[in-house]
Amino acid sequence: MSMIELKKDSKYALLVATSMGIRITPVNGQPVHSSKLFEMQATSAETNVASISSFLGLPVKVLTTFVKDSPIAQLIKSDLRSRNMDYEGTEVAQGDPWGYRHQFNIADSGFGTRGPRVLNDRAGEVGRTLNVKDFDLERIFVKEGVRILHLSGLIGALSPETSNFCLELARYAKKTGTRISFDLNYRASFWKGRNKELREIFTEIASIADILIGNEEDFQLCLGIEGPEAGGKGIDAQIDGFKGMIGRVKQAFPNASVYATTLRQVISTNEHLWGAIMLDGETWTVIEPRKINVLDRIGGGDGFVGGMLYAILKGWEPEKWAQFGWASGALATTFLTDYAQPADEEMIWSIWGGNARVKR
Repeated sequence: MSMIELKKDSKYALLVATSMGIRITPVNGQPVHSSKLFEMQATSAETNVASISSFLGLPVKVLTTFVKDSPIAQLIKSDLRSRNMDYEGTEVAQGDPWGYRHQFNIADSGFGTRGPRVLNDRAGEVGRTLNVKDFDLERIFVKEGVRILHLSGLIGALSPETSNFCLELARYAKKTGTRISFDLNYRASFWKGRNKELREIFTEIASIADILIGNEEDFQLCLGIEGPEAGGKGIDAQIDGFKGMIGRVKQAFPNASVYATTLRQVISTNEHLWGAIMLDGETWTVIEPRKINVLDRIGGGDGFVGGMLYAILKGWEPEKWAQFGWASGALATTFLTDYAQPADEEMIWSIWGGNARVKR
């Protein structure tokens, strides 16, 4: 029986706040500096998460902001529509040539022993201007209704404006009975010079969240939780260490019902050991790391969160939350887009079952 009771009669299953951007990727796994051909796609961590639900038929909404009359904004809007997502966002004039724009993420996929490299070019990013005053929260949360609000530390730490935006969304969601999912997603460059401010904001959001997700670095650096204790060698000792860390998170943030972390060991760029740990109430679900083949690793963690949230929204048994999340993350790493595009639930469950046979 799910410990998370969701609002009924809501228009949207999932709502995400995000700053949309563009990722350009060299073709054929080549590094950026030696490439002449690049693929371009719309991207954001939060819409990566929402894509599992939107492709599988649940109603999803995106709160963001756009550069007015920009062809890049037009591409982004078209992409969101193609992913079955509603979106809402103010239009901000670019200004002069040094004004606002959508961020660029320049990232290769790596290959074999050569790891991927990522360059974030976020100067003038329009998403940094997100403000609750630009949205009718009563209409969105009360009249339309939202079952789960998903926030991530990437948008939460992007700027003082977005930090406050996420905090106000979380407070309003809590007040109106919408459940809150928070993936901490620590980035050192975002936190530089803002540690005290962001620690307070992240702590408040975490204190009212229903679902908390993060790795050892996230919990330590965002919330000050001691990481996994060094123990013996072997996977059992590692899992025990992570269980101890999650136990400390639960003690510090008891309001949440679900705590989760992924486990990843990189054998090579294209071969990972992929696992997960989830605590629901007093019940542990542990997925010991299993080998997965990786085409592009970016978005795998978002896929895990997206799959877990979809399973929660569907009202499945908690054990399936982690399983579907694990398999959704594994699926995401087989796509060249940052997000998984599942054809149906069976595609994801086949990954969980280890069934890669042809389907005719």
